[in-house]
Amino acid sequence: MFELKVVTRFAAAHQLKMVAKQCENLHGHNWKIEVHVGGEKLNSAGVLIDFGILKKHIRAIMETLDHKFLNELEMFNDDCPPSSENVALYVANMLQKKLDAEPNDVSVTRVTSWESDDACATYIV
Repeated sequence: MFELKVVTRFAAAHQLKMVAKQCENLHGHNWKIEVHVGGEKLNSAGVLIDFGILKKHIRAIMETLDHKFLNELEMFNDDCPPSSENVALYVANMLQKKLDAEPNDVSVTRVTSWESDDACATYIV
């Protein structure tokens, strides 16, 4: 299997309830997102997927999050709060939808959402 990784960033604020007291206050992060995609076959150009196409899809997803108050976004709610875990899940699901709309056999394999230099959550598909 082949696997590619793209790293991107966005800035956003959130509030988490019922976690640690500090996290219940409105606060922001400069998030770092690591996206991994994988597949068994290379295309005729000898690549799994063009990095330019992959980055375009990821950039579009980041635009939905960048400089936003995540709690106010439709995809996050009381059942799905904007935790690092759920941010990773959202990115994975949205990217997979974009990949499924194209003729390729590429799948998201994992997404890691870093909210600081030393704290992250990974969603593994």
